[in-house]
Amino acid sequence: MEKIVFVVPDMAGGGTERVISLLANEYVKRQIPTAILSFAGNQQAYELDSRVETVSAGAASGGSIKIRLKRLAFMRKYFKENNGCNIFSFSTIGTGFIVLSTLFMKRKMLVSERTDPQSCDHKPYRDFFYGFADVLVCQTQDAVACFSDKLQKKACVIGNPVDDAVPQRYDGERTHRITTAGRLEPVKNHRMLIQAFEEFVKEFPDYTLDIYGRGSLETELKQLAVEKGLLDKVIFHGFSSNVKEEIRDSSMFILSSNYEGISNSMVEALAMGIPVIATDCPIGGSKTYIQDGVNGFLVPTDDAQAMSNAMKKVASNVKLSEKISLNAVKIRKECSVTEIADQMLRAAGMR
Repeated sequence: MEKIVFVVPDMAGGGTERVISLLANEYVKRQIPTAILSFAGNQQAYELDSRVETVSAGAASGGSIKIRLKRLAFMRKYFKENNGCNIFSFSTIGTGFIVLSTLFMKRKMLVSERTDPQSCDHKPYRDFFYGFADVLVCQTQDAVACFSDKLQKKACVIGNPVDDAVPQRYDGERTHRITTAGRLEPVKNHRMLIQAFEEFVKEFPDYTLDIYGRGSLETELKQLAVEKGLLDKVIFHGFSSNVKEEIRDSSMFILSSNYEGISNSMVEALAMGIPVIATDCPIGGSKTYIQDGVNGFLVPTDDAQAMSNAMKKVASNVKLSEKISLNAVKIRKECSVTEIADQMLRAAGMR
């Protein structure tokens, strides 16, 4: 079986890295030689099967031309040694490095777009290098529509896998905790979530807002919680590799993003049967998985009042919460790792 090489900046904790780790582990179980080539670091936040080869082309460049040239030289040497491998690029910038490092070499490349294509700051760069791909994998049909007709012709839609190890639905009395998990960065809009919680907690004072993740806005968000008088109500847990177990019995899970590819944490929360409230953000990842009022709730982006109202709806209606939970867990079968791994192989022409 031909080798698969995933290319990503680093394997630090994040949704893209999580998907790669699940797929890589699945492929080596099938006896498919699999490697992960990181070009800007050597971290590994998620557990990998010992059969998965991990390679680092160097640290982050910090804008250094010298480091980037060394990176290209390393990657070219690696791809020569692994001639004929199937390259799965999970990075816009990385796709450019792949193309440059494989000049005049036979190349088979699948590119996976991991976020909202409209949010890209370097569209001409991206579209030029994506043009060298054999197939472009997008997470939703809305994402496909963002590209040129030329790129759309080589595009397909594949969602995110749900880890088989995701805890089963909690069947007891749920704790009065509202949870969220994601990088503490502007795009995730935790500020709006804290504002919504401020309004919600006036009617439901026994609830807490538990935030998992780390990022550049941590200090600012903690200060906001203090300013809102929520110091004992908004709890920052930082990054946790065991977050799924920690949130399993929560009353609801919130996705407050301004835009998103497909949120792994949202999909996993659905798979665990946690009532989910998500912003209906571009590129349609939330609405792809959530049917409003059936297996979760959708609210407009950056609308604290709408978010608060949805939170109140879940907290005040146990029967509705239970119905939402039972419908949500059906996603486990539809998005199993086995199914998504098969779809990737078909897209790459490997089966």
